[in-house]
Amino acid sequence: MSDALRSLRDALDATDRRLIAALAERQDLVRDVADLKAENDALPLQDAQREQSLLARVHALAEEAGVDGYFASQLYREILRHSVRFQSAHASGEAAGLRISYQGVPGCYSHSAARHHFAAMDGVTYEGATTFGGALEALTSGRADRALLPVENTTAGPISGVYDLLVAPGLHLVGEEILKVEHCLMAPQPVEVEQIQRIGSHPQAIRQCSLFLDGLSARVEAEDDTAGAARLVAESGDPTRAAIAGEDAAERYGLHIIKRNIANRKDNFTRFLIVAREPLAHDARLPHKTSLVLSTNHETGALARVLQVFADAEINLTKLESRPSPTTPFQSLFYADIEGDARTPEVAAAVEAARAHTQSLRVLGSYPVFHAGRDRTATPEAAPVASRAPATRGTASVKARRAKLVDRGDRPDTVVQIGDVRIGGDEPPVLIAGPCSVESREQIFESARGVREAGGVMLRGGCFKPRTLPYDFQGLGFEGLTMMHEAGRANGLPIVTEVLHPRDVEAVAREADVLQIGARNMQNFELLKEVGRTQTAVLLKRGMSSSIDEWLAAAEYVLAGGNERVILCERGIRTFETATRNTLDLSAVVVARERTHLPVIVDPSHAAGARRWVPALCRAALAAGAHGLIVEAHPDPDQALSDGPQSLTLEALAELGREVLSPVAA
Repeated sequence: MSDALRSLRDALDATDRRLIAALAERQDLVRDVADLKAENDALPLQDAQREQSLLARVHALAEEAGVDGYFASQLYREILRHSVRFQSAHASGEAAGLRISYQGVPGCYSHSAARHHFAAMDGVTYEGATTFGGALEALTSGRADRALLPVENTTAGPISGVYDLLVAPGLHLVGEEILKVEHCLMAPQPVEVEQIQRIGSHPQAIRQCSLFLDGLSARVEAEDDTAGAARLVAESGDPTRAAIAGEDAAERYGLHIIKRNIANRKDNFTRFLIVAREPLAHDARLPHKTSLVLSTNHETGALARVLQVFADAEINLTKLESRPSPTTPFQSLFYADIEGDARTPEVAAAVEAARAHTQSLRVLGSYPVFHAGRDRTATPEAAPVASRAPATRGTASVKARRAKLVDRGDRPDTVVQIGDVRIGGDEPPVLIAGPCSVESREQIFESARGVREAGGVMLRGGCFKPRTLPYDFQGLGFEGLTMMHEAGRANGLPIVTEVLHPRDVEAVAREADVLQIGARNMQNFELLKEVGRTQTAVLLKRGMSSSIDEWLAAAEYVLAGGNERVILCERGIRTFETATRNTLDLSAVVVARERTHLPVIVDPSHAAGARRWVPALCRAALAAGAHGLIVEAHPDPDQALSDGPQSLTLEALAELGREVLSPVAA
């Protein structure tokens, strides 16, 4: 090692020590704040307005200091989350030195979730068990003070059998943890995926990665848990063996990550419940959730009457799950989560009123729900479709069209949600931007930063490019898609990219948040059917020579397949005019919004063909009622491999964001 490198590393070590010392100093101040709030329960435990102000200030200070503002604010989100957890634990008087049981071995997702949940407490120890029942047995026998169990996953659904364990007498739910699960394929050595012959993981993880595994010839083997599979692979040293687990397991057992993000869905979250032998008195200043288990008589409307009680009390139901009764054949137990604390009079009254319509009802527990540090990339509660107020209805011409699902009719506006981004209805207009083509890792990362700083909420980019001439740049393919996914994730931006062939839909959907159907493929009916079978959002561009009827009919193909997450995109049509690349048909925005409930956005870049006209067309599109804009932008448009003349510079994109989307960008 050279003296210069050693000197720089010594300086970095010294800086790291100062950072840790500053965090310790901050923690002491948080402890003083917690003491003050414990003495005065009129003070809020969590001040959302102050948090947002602090994050904005941190972002600005970081930018002034030459540090990426997004990176700094993301770091502070986690610091704030830890602070709220610490204050909550302090206020509840929970003792240090808790013993936590979980299913699995160190490095598994349950272990990671437990460490995350109890990070604000001192002296916590963790004990793994072979089975879920074993984790609860450690609790009931007194070897552990809390047990953490996974109950549901956003990709694979309920965790089999766990709910059945929670109805045992003497168990109380006292908390929840929601962990973002990022499955990775890992092996003892850096090898190509095609060289892997055996893959081990927990059955739940295998189900969550089924689309990726279906494309491989390797034998898939079920193991007790993800980290256990990783440990077995590490012990074997066999380069043809791999495991599916999280990054924590790879680091712990010294494995190389061969492929990241291999789950069927990008937003893959697992919800864990914290179980104790006694209920806990949580701080009432935090938002709460209450979990119930109930059974009803076998008669018409029995469950509906129970649910109506909560509706009448204006108490939101966040979950309803049925499981076979462990004691009575053909009897179902219903597990329900409602917002609110069962200790409050209004929730307690609703629970008692609901009890009158059941055979049995038991409160499993009330516990706080922590929202500190949430952002657009960290929510598992993103519903694919929401309702908004309807726009103007169509007239008699609706009756003449055959399409049904796409029609406005009596339907309210559809709002398509991608992560925390909402498009449609009366939501504020959104800005989607990025280069025409992904050209390199440096280019797409710089583009992503520019989009985020301009107020953009999604990153666009072409990985598979349909070009008029076979000699033109065709894109980087799946290599470019991986680059784009990593750039989007690093900047908190969902990604939208075009898919060209039905056989590629599953593979592209594993990394893309929105599948774009380009103008040339608008009437590729097999492709439309295939994206209709997915639950990934679809951005459907109007064909360059297509009528509005044909455009909506293409959307009908996607909707008929079961995918309701469709966004229409007007990008200009071919006319006799040659001054512009295409003719932007803004009347199509007005007509489409009248005739369909789907959101409509506009691509002014492909219509103009020249970057100087793009801002004016953006303003016109929003004035016509577009729900958003998708704009091409490039760090160096004059050197772009495709569509450089119509691409904005990143500086011009930032100016556009300030001009037309200033409320959103702020």
